[in-house]
Amino acid sequence: MASDTLTTTVSTKGQVILPKALRDKKRWKPGTRLVVEETIDGILLREAPLFAPTRPEDVFGCLRVPGQKAATLKDMDEAITAEVMARHARGRY
Repeated sequence: MASDTLTTTVSTKGQVILPKALRDKKRWKPGTRLVVEETIDGILLREAPLFAPTRPEDVFGCLRVPGQKAATLKDMDEAITAEVMARHARGRY
């Protein structure tokens, strides 16, 4: 595809249609968010990450409550099973 020259046009609203072959190759469906970066060679489009980057210190507060026993994998499995059964009983699964 590198040898095939693909072109597009900027609309009066500043919109650009990406060729279908490129959208398909990248699996960019309608609504896909893209990061637009200006580079020395031109404009770079990358798929935006689903979640904002986080640092461990930003999420430490959700790890453990002081004085509270840490949940084991068994505790977590039991809680998930209980919720699935409760949803099933309510007809929401």
